[in-house]
Amino acid sequence: MHPSLRSVKSLVVRCPNWVGDIVMATPVFECLRSNFPDAVITACIRPYARGILQDAPWFDHIVPCQDKNLKGLRQLRAALQPLKPDAGILLTNTTHSFLSFKFAGVPNIYGYRRNLRKYFLADGPEPQREGGKYKPLPMQEYYLELCRYLGLALPDKPHCRLHLSAALNESGLARLQRWGVAEGDMVVGLNPGASFGSSKCWPAEYFARLAELLQETLHCKVLLLVGPGEEGIAQRIVEASRATIINTGTERVDLADLKPLIKRCDLLITNDTGPRHYAAAFEVPHIVLMGPTNALYTASNLENSRVLQRDLPCVPCHKKICPLRHHACMREITPETVMMEVQAMLQPTSVRFHG
Repeated sequence: MHPSLRSVKSLVVRCPNWVGDIVMATPVFECLRSNFPDAVITACIRPYARGILQDAPWFDHIVPCQDKNLKGLRQLRAALQPLKPDAGILLTNTTHSFLSFKFAGVPNIYGYRRNLRKYFLADGPEPQREGGKYKPLPMQEYYLELCRYLGLALPDKPHCRLHLSAALNESGLARLQRWGVAEGDMVVGLNPGASFGSSKCWPAEYFARLAELLQETLHCKVLLLVGPGEEGIAQRIVEASRATIINTGTERVDLADLKPLIKRCDLLITNDTGPRHYAAAFEVPHIVLMGPTNALYTASNLENSRVLQRDLPCVPCHKKICPLRHHACMREITPETVMMEVQAMLQPTSVRFHG
C-alpha cells in the first residue's frame, strides 16, 4: 500500500458520472473496502445515480455531488467536512473534480495524472498512451490500474456487482406481477434509450419488429425499459409493434427500481448504455447493439454478453449524433440478425427460466 495511505481513517471516493462507468467501477469499491476495512469510506456521486449504490456494502456514507456551481460546492464541503477525510480518490478525469475535492477540504487526492491536475495530485499513474493519444482500455481495468498503482490488493476475480435489499427485490417483483408477469414467465427486456445521444440508439421501428419476432418465437413477455426523457421512443415502439409490450415508461422507474427488473429478465437486448452493465452485474444474458463507440472501453464482464457491431469505416466516431446522417452503424444491424443471436444465446443450457 502507498505509504501515505496506511494511516487513512476517512476516505472519500469521487464516483464516475455515467451509469455504466459507475457499475464498471464497483470492483474498485470492493477493493477499497477490502484494503481499508476499518476506515470510514464515503462515495461522492451525482444525485441522479445514487440508486445504483443503494444497498451496497462498500460505503459508510453516500454524499450527493452536485459541484457545477458555487451552491453545490458549498453543499459538498458541508457534507464532507464533518467526516474529516484523510484522502480522496478520483475516478473521474477532470481538473474540476480535483478542485471540488480541494474546495471541500480533502487534503491528499489521488487519481490519474491528466490535464492540469497532474501537477497537484498527491500521486497517481500516467494514463497509457499509444501513438501520441490516450490508449483505449476497458474502463474496469483502467479504474483497477489506479488501485494497483497505489499498492492496493486487488480482488482475485474482479467483476462488476450490484446489490439490492430483499424489500427492493420484492417491490420490483410485485410491480412486474401488476404488469402481468407471472412467476414462470420468460421475460425479455428491451432497452431502447441512451442518454449519450441518438447515435447510440437502435431505430425504434427495429425494436418494434424485434418485439414481434420475440413473441412469435419465444412466447415471452417483452419488458420495455424506459428512462427519463425516453418516453417518446417507447411510445413509438409500442405504436409500431403488433407485439404485446409492457411499457415501464407509464410509471416512474429510477436507477434503484431498475435493478430488480433487470435481474428478473431471462435476456436483455440493449443499446450500449448503463442497463447493459446492470445485466452484467446480475449475470443476466444480454445482447449489446453497439454503434459509434469503441467496444474496447467496455470489454470486461462479457461472460454472458454478445456484442453486435458493424465493421464500417466510420466506426468508432464517438459522436452524439451521426455526422454522416445515415446512422449505418445501427441501421445495418437488422432485427432478424438480432433474433438469430437471441436463438443462439438461449440454448437449453443457458436459459434462466424463473419458477
